[in-house]
Amino acid sequence: MRVLRTLNRRQFGVVFSAKLLAVAAAPAAGSVGTPARHRVTITSFQFEPQYLEINVGDTIEWTNQDLAPHTATGTDLDWDTGTLARGMSGSVTPATEGVHDYFCKFHPHMTGQIKVTAGG
Repeated sequence: MRVLRTLNRRQFGVVFSAKLLAVAAAPAAGSVGTPARHRVTITSFQFEPQYLEINVGDTIEWTNQDLAPHTATGTDLDWDTGTLARGMSGSVTPATEGVHDYFCKFHPHMTGQIKVTAGG
């Protein structure tokens, strides 16, 4: 049998906060294997970070913070964000495992690499 008791405001706040934190810390149903979004900033003619390790199905989003336009383009030309002017973003979701090198079409010295794994 459950006994109910009256809580004062302080006790209620402590109990409520603890329950709220427990709910926030618990993984959401179905979150295992949920694709993630990774962000790459283009600044000072560089990709930051230059190297990423992600899972198949994750999305990478590049955002250009330079004055010059840029792209993120697979070296095999099999994917491309399109031209990104300052403040614009473009994204790609790799579907295959492996190491994928990329560069900027306008500035080929700008390079990056994405390692895509099956995850788990």
